[in-house]
Amino acid sequence: MRLLILLIVFCGLGFSISGNAQHPVAKVAVFAPIYMDSAFSDNNYKLGNNISKNILPGLDFYNGVMLAVDSLNAEGVNAEVFFYDTKSSSEPIQKILEKPELAGLSLIIAFFNNRTEINPLADFAAIHQIPLISETYPNDGGVTENPYFVLINPTLKTHADAIYKYLQKNNATNNIVWVKRKGAMEDMIQSYFVENNKKTPALPLRMKTVELIDSFSTADLLSSLDSNRQNIIICGTLNEPFSISIIKTLSANKDYTTQVIGMPTWDGLKDLTKPELKGVDVIYSSPYNYSRTDKLGLTITTKYRNKFLSRPSDQVFKGYESVYHFTKLAIKHQANLIHNLSDKSFKLFNDFDIQPVKLKKESLQPDYLENRKLYFIKKVDGQIKSVI
Repeated sequence: MRLLILLIVFCGLGFSISGNAQHPVAKVAVFAPIYMDSAFSDNNYKLGNNISKNILPGLDFYNGVMLAVDSLNAEGVNAEVFFYDTKSSSEPIQKILEKPELAGLSLIIAFFNNRTEINPLADFAAIHQIPLISETYPNDGGVTENPYFVLINPTLKTHADAIYKYLQKNNATNNIVWVKRKGAMEDMIQSYFVENNKKTPALPLRMKTVELIDSFSTADLLSSLDSNRQNIIICGTLNEPFSISIIKTLSANKDYTTQVIGMPTWDGLKDLTKPELKGVDVIYSSPYNYSRTDKLGLTITTKYRNKFLSRPSDQVFKGYESVYHFTKLAIKHQANLIHNLSDKSFKLFNDFDIQPVKLKKESLQPDYLENRKLYFIKKVDGQIKSVI
């Protein structure tokens, strides 16, 4: 039986586990922010029971990667997986990319949490013609002319286009209010909707705009609402405290029937479960729809709970799905992987519709590849109520 070779490299620690397969069919490198330097001093763990919040997302992703490795091992898959901490001070990304074990990679999977980390990996992928799967926000880092750079979580523009179509289909006759916060990012997000309103072949959406400061009053928001109609509030900002303030205000004013349309970053907005945010329908777009009630979801949840005594976050599922799904595709398609990333042979949870994107029509090659399949998640009191 062929075995999966697992070589885990925590940059700065030099910890490794290896098997005995001689010629792996696929060779995969995974990059994620673990912040090992802040957790260890001379190989001694120094955080006790107080793990900082910035460590948890990357650590959960890593734990998902390890669960996927266990599954691949159980199947006798012939592959090799390397894991690197993008936050290592002793081995920054550029130094990691010089390691000899990265020669002949089939695939790179990355969890980014800083735009400056994207370009070194994207450039390496382009030079060596290796598909680089970007799983998280920030995702694109301004990368262009790179047909090996793959955004599983698509750009804000793609999300905005999908949200616009969703509103046209489901809420065109409602009272639609665009909540505006000052900022360059907010201006950019709003411009996507304005552009869609101009170019749509159907009736454009009628949207009111209300600009609020961070310390807005209840009256500032409610003055734009209609107590006799369904109100759709588009919260066009990535600023989480501002977004929470909007939902909190609406929750406290039950005379208005409201739904809040949020940004794709809201899939990790844990404050939605707070009591002061109850009773407000929250809808956002996401490329990820993880079921915890089907057979695989229950298996992952049980294994994680038995090992860590807690419930797995979405990052655990992302780590699991990305390594299992794309490693299997790499083995199946070999050198043609980049042309077969939408192959559903090994689907676990999500459909991926990965398409080339050319920012200029005259371009000879794609600027990047992008997953166009998005789900609309509806949450009430922090719990998922429906998925479209």
